[in-house]
Amino acid sequence: MKQTIRTICATLALATGLSAPAMAQDDTFKIGVITFLSGQAAESFGVPAWNGGQLLIDMLNEGGKLPAPYDKPGFGGMKIEAIVVDEAGGATKQVQEFRNLVQREQVDAVVGYVSSSDCLAVPPVADELKAFTILYDCGTPRVFEDNSFEYVFRTAAHATMDNVGLARYLKSRGFEVDSFAGLNQDYAWGQDSWADFTGAMAQLYSDATVKTALFPKFGAGQYGTEISALLREKPALIHSSNWGGDLQSFLLQATARGLHKRTQLALSAGDHVIPQLQDKMPDGIVLGARGVNGLLAKARGGDLQPLTDTLWDSYMERYGVIPVQAPFRMWQGLLGLKMAVEKAMADNGGKKPTDEELAAAMKGLSWDAPSGRIEMALGGGHQAIQPTAIGVTKWNNETKMMELVDIEYFDARCVNPPEGMKSQDWLAQGFPGAQCD
Repeated sequence: MKQTIRTICATLALATGLSAPAMAQDDTFKIGVITFLSGQAAESFGVPAWNGGQLLIDMLNEGGKLPAPYDKPGFGGMKIEAIVVDEAGGATKQVQEFRNLVQREQVDAVVGYVSSSDCLAVPPVADELKAFTILYDCGTPRVFEDNSFEYVFRTAAHATMDNVGLARYLKSRGFEVDSFAGLNQDYAWGQDSWADFTGAMAQLYSDATVKTALFPKFGAGQYGTEISALLREKPALIHSSNWGGDLQSFLLQATARGLHKRTQLALSAGDHVIPQLQDKMPDGIVLGARGVNGLLAKARGGDLQPLTDTLWDSYMERYGVIPVQAPFRMWQGLLGLKMAVEKAMADNGGKKPTDEELAAAMKGLSWDAPSGRIEMALGGGHQAIQPTAIGVTKWNNETKMMELVDIEYFDARCVNPPEGMKSQDWLAQGFPGAQCD
């Protein structure tokens, strides 16, 4: 479809004497990048994600800055050009922004989306336009469990991994959980996260009582009523998948009222607010980072450490702050795109790949990222799995920095469902096929 549009535009330009719109050149690979640049999701997630993306694009364009196989310049020698779009504004707006990127800007690929609502709205349009698209972050399992797409891929594991890993960690570390409650945002991400956590806990803590499940609206900001309810309920543990400004607000308000001293807080995706909160985040919170990301990756070591250190050191040098989950997930998306482009070019004789060739190359692909091995193993080769880790917050008075301690790492096939099985069915049946050490 893109080639058709280019041909029509060029023909009209010749016929009318008008200048044709700028077209993507064969020596340039243009990507549209969508992430939150404003609003309550920007500070702790959207902006760090793009900071990581800009850093990586600069390093790739220069060449020789990353370990092999990422040391060659650009994407197959093509210079990478990015057009960045703010994800704020809701799903309807994002669908229009996507159309603009594909039809007006003529991007060669789209990489984006933090919000699960946006990730549910955009893929049907991507397939309609036959536009190669990478979902780099959003968590709801519904994207590929309830649908199938030809041109859309998610290069990060969905939220089932986060919550299964959290429940397995609690059991492995001997936490006594006779009751638990939840506070999660009232949209697909929060609802699915709570369903996954309760499903996993039903298998690992079958005698635990499920208490109140609270779903304040996204961007609520004030949690006085919810905190009062949790204090009255007195659950042994509170689960939350809140993120961004919502998570910061909840933690500040909850700790001011001593909620963390009366119950165990467990945050499935909480690492990204550490740079903002620092010592205002209390010790002892059980915390995940949506993969082996951020502080969990830095502490890991092993064969992938040179790639992890490259991200960590270059990000710290440029921005003066630790990289949390968002830049890690942006890197794994862009590195996966690089691998797909270069695989497609190896198959087509070195030409810039079409959307169809990119989709064929990405399907079932595996590659190394700073967070570990990424495998497009679910959703018919369109949905990634990856390892994950959980740790506990501890403030270091000497370094004046938050650390994660007592970390446990989980293999991808221990915490992700197998191909062909929906997450809720996998949980309800007791994790069949799980491969855990």
